Amino acid sequence: IFLVISVIKGSYAQLFQAEGKLAHVLDGDNIRHGLNNNLGFSAADREENIRRIGEVSKLFSTCGVITLVSFISPYIKDRDAVRAKVDAGEFIEVYMKIPVSVCEDRDPKGLYKAARAGKIKGFTGIDDPYEEPENAELVLEVSKEDGVLAPPEKMAGEILQYLKTNGYLGK
Repeated sequence: IFLVISVIKGSYAQLFQAEGKLAHVLDGDNIRHGLNNNLGFSAADREENIRRIGEVSKLFSTCGVITLVSFISPYIKDRDAVRAKVDAGEFIEVYMKIPVSVCEDRDPKGLYKAARAGKIKGFTGIDDPYEEPENAELVLEVSKEDGVLAPPEKMAGEILQYLKTNGYLGK
């Protein structure tokens, strides 16, 4: 099983491990420092970024690891391409819905500020679109415009409940 999640991830692996399941988080920032350190933010680079992480996730999945993919994947076609490479039901898209304004307010690396200043081109939500999932298996509202975040433990619990309800954790 591998899931596509964005924005937050800390509580997920711990919850799955508490259920006796092997889980690993693949974080977009960490992957960009290693495997994908030669990629920028152009549409072609973003496509390759998601293609590579899809292949890595598939390897983890074939070993029975629940792979939590914490990436911003802005294009529907890229997410669909990864979904098409795995068996039916093995790709679970979790849309972590959060307004761009909240992302900008919570920008510890200053990437949104740099994009607004024109220093980063093709940045999702600034001068490049984010195509919201049309059929995500699960949609979690991380925050409204007020910036108050839903508790990570609550959202992780909702994902865990989805997996239990749909028979993924019994495999």
